Amino acid sequence: MKKKDIAINMMEVFKESPYKLFNYKQLASAINVKSQTDKRNVQQVLNELAELGSIEEMDRGKFRFSSKSKFVIGIIDKNSNGKTHLIPEDGGEKIFIADRNVNRAMKNDTVKVLLYAARKNRQPEGEVVEIIKRSRETFVGVLSIKNNVAFVIIDNRILNADIYIPMDKLNGAKDGQKVLVKMTDWTPNAKSPFGEISDVLGEVGENNTEMHAILAEFGLPYSYPEELERMAKNIDAGITPEEVAKRIDMRSITTFTIDPRDAKDFDDALSYRILDNGNIEVGVHIADVTHYVKPHTPIDKEGFARATSVYLVDRTIPMLPEKLSNEVCSLRANEDKLCYSVIFELNDSADIVRYKIAKTVICSDKRFTYEEAQEIIEKKQGEFVSELLALDTLAKKLRQKRFDLGAIAFDRYEVRFEIDEKGKPLSVYFKEQKDANKLIEEFMLLANKTVAEHIGNVPKGKKAKTFVYRIHDEPNQEKLANFSLFIKRFGYKLKTTGKKKDIANSLNHLLDEVTGKKEQNLIETLAVRSMAKAIYSTKNIGHYGLAFDHYSHFTSPIRRYPDVMVHRLLTDYLEGGKSAPADKYEEYCEHCSDREQLAASAERASIKYKQVEFMKDKVGQVFDGVISGITEWGIYVEIISNKCEGMIPIRDLDDDYYTYDEKNYCLIGTRLHKRYQLGDEVAVLVAKANLEKKQLDFVLA
Repeated sequence: MKKKDIAINMMEVFKESPYKLFNYKQLASAINVKSQTDKRNVQQVLNELAELGSIEEMDRGKFRFSSKSKFVIGIIDKNSNGKTHLIPEDGGEKIFIADRNVNRAMKNDTVKVLLYAARKNRQPEGEVVEIIKRSRETFVGVLSIKNNVAFVIIDNRILNADIYIPMDKLNGAKDGQKVLVKMTDWTPNAKSPFGEISDVLGEVGENNTEMHAILAEFGLPYSYPEELERMAKNIDAGITPEEVAKRIDMRSITTFTIDPRDAKDFDDALSYRILDNGNIEVGVHIADVTHYVKPHTPIDKEGFARATSVYLVDRTIPMLPEKLSNEVCSLRANEDKLCYSVIFELNDSADIVRYKIAKTVICSDKRFTYEEAQEIIEKKQGEFVSELLALDTLAKKLRQKRFDLGAIAFDRYEVRFEIDEKGKPLSVYFKEQKDANKLIEEFMLLANKTVAEHIGNVPKGKKAKTFVYRIHDEPNQEKLANFSLFIKRFGYKLKTTGKKKDIANSLNHLLDEVTGKKEQNLIETLAVRSMAKAIYSTKNIGHYGLAFDHYSHFTSPIRRYPDVMVHRLLTDYLEGGKSAPADKYEEYCEHCSDREQLAASAERASIKYKQVEFMKDKVGQVFDGVISGITEWGIYVEIISNKCEGMIPIRDLDDDYYTYDEKNYCLIGTRLHKRYQLGDEVAVLVAKANLEKKQLDFVLA
C-alpha cells in the first residue's frame, strides 16, 4: 500500500474515534496492513502525521486525533503553474494543498480540508479529507487508444489524472479526436477515474471542434435541441387586428434600429417625433418576447437554463431558438412587430416630462449598422439625419447628467478579429465606443432605470414589490487603495476616500489622463479589477458604476433571461398583481449571474484561442510589449500592437534568482537587484504558440 493511502486510511480511523488512543499495531490491523514493509510505513506515517499536528502522541507510542485539528470548507483552486490551494468559504487566508494531499479533488470542487498545525513563516497547509460537491462531471479532452486501452487526456490544470474509458463506452470516438467525457466513478485507491464518452467534438485544431470544446469546457451548450427548434417553427407572429387593438399602434412614427453589422437579433428600436408642445417623444421599443415565450413551456425552460446568449469570436449561441431570436421577435425593418415600450416625453434639456410603459406595435423604417449611423452623425447628412442628430444631442445631455451624478466612464475597446470562412484569424482590430454606440446606450440605460424606478421607487413606509435589479456594489476600499498606490509610480493620483461622487470624478479624470498612453490598457484593466462585479439580485443596493439608485435589465429579452423575468413581473404588477416570492426570484438571479460569468469566460477563452492562432505563424518574431501581470511563476506581457498576451516563465530569467514581491507587483533579482515591474516596457520574442493550452510563450529579446 502506498504511504499516501496509508495516511488517508489512518486519518479515517482517527476521525471515526477522535477520543480513542491507538498504537501502531492497532492501526495496522484497522486498515488491514499485513506486509512488513507496510507495517514499517505505518510507523513512519504516524510520526509524520504527529509532526504535522494532525494527530498527537498522548503517551509513548499511543496516538489520538489532535484536539487542535481544524477543518476548513472551501473551493479548490489551481494556479496556471499547477499549484493547488483551498479558498475558504469564510474568506480566510488561502491554504496550500500538496499534490499528494489533493485526494481526487478537482478545480472548483467544494471540499473539506484538514488544516495542519501552523508552522513559522510557512503558508497554511492542509489535506482534502472530503469532497462535498463536485463542480463538474464532464470534461473535454483528447482520446488516446493504445493496445486496446483507452484514456482521455485532460488538461492537467483542471484534472491531475487522465480518465480511463472502457472500450464499450467509446461512443464511436476514434484515437486522437477531441471528445466530451463524463466521469462515472473514481474509487479511493484508483489512480484514474472511469468515464464514458458522451459526445465526439471532432478533429483537434478544426475551428468548429475548438469552439465547441470551449463551450463544453465551461458547461455551456453548443447546439440547440432540434425538438425545440421544430416547436419554435410553429410559432406564428400573430399580429392580428385583435392583438393590435390591445396595444398602442406606433407604426406610423419614424422608427429605426442601430446594431452591430453582423447582428440578426434586433432587441431594440428607437422612435422619434416632435410633439405639438415642442417637446420630443422618444420611444424605446423592446421585442415583446414574453408574448411568445410563456412561463414553464419547454422553450422557456431551455431559455432559463441557458440564461444568456453566448458570443464567441465567430458565432452566437442563442438563448432562444433561431426562429424567435432572428425572425419572430427580431425588430427587422419594414415588418410589423410586437413590442414592450417605454415612451418618453423629453424637453430640450433631456429632462423627462412624463413617460409611459406600454405594449405597442411598431414597424421599423430602417436598419442601421453602428458604422452607418456614425457616418451620418459625423457628416451631418444621410437618411433620417435630423432624427439621428437630435437623438445624439439628447443622448449627450443624458450622459453628462450621469457623470454629474458620479457615473464612471469605462469606455474600453474590445478586441475583434477579421476571420476567413474557415474561422482562421487574418487580422486583429479594436472596436471602440463612438457616438452612435453611446446614443443607443444612453436610451437603453434610461429605459432600464425608468422601469426599475417605476417598481422600486415607492412612498416612504411602503414596501416595494419583488423585482429583478442589476446591482453594482461600491468598490472594495483595500483594492482601491492598492490600485491608487500602484498608479503613483506612473505619476497619476486617485482619490480613494470621501464622497462617492468625488471618488468617481477622480477615477474619470484618471481614465481621461491615460487615454492614448502605453499604460492605458494596463491601468484600465486594474481599475476594472478594483471594482465590484455587477450582478442580478432582488435586493436593490443601486448601481455604483452608473450612479443610479434603481437599475434593471429590460432592453434585451432575446439574449438575457433576467430581462424576460423583468417583462413578466412588470406586466403582472401593471395589471395589479401581488408581489412575487422574493426567495424564489433571488435564486433565479443567482443562476443568471452565474451563467453570465460562464458566458463571459467562454468569450474570453475564444478570444485567447484566436490570439494564439493569430500568433502561430509569428513564432521567432520580436514585438514591443508591456508587462501586464507578475506572478511567482513568471511575467505576463501584452504586445502593444495587437494586445496578444503571453508569458515569460521565471525559469527562463536565468541572469539571476528572482523573488516575487506581491505588494509592489514586481520580480526582484536577489544578486543584481534587477526589477521587472507591472507596466514596464519590454521587447519579447515569440517562442511558442500552444493552441491546445491557449498559451503564448515569450522570451526576452
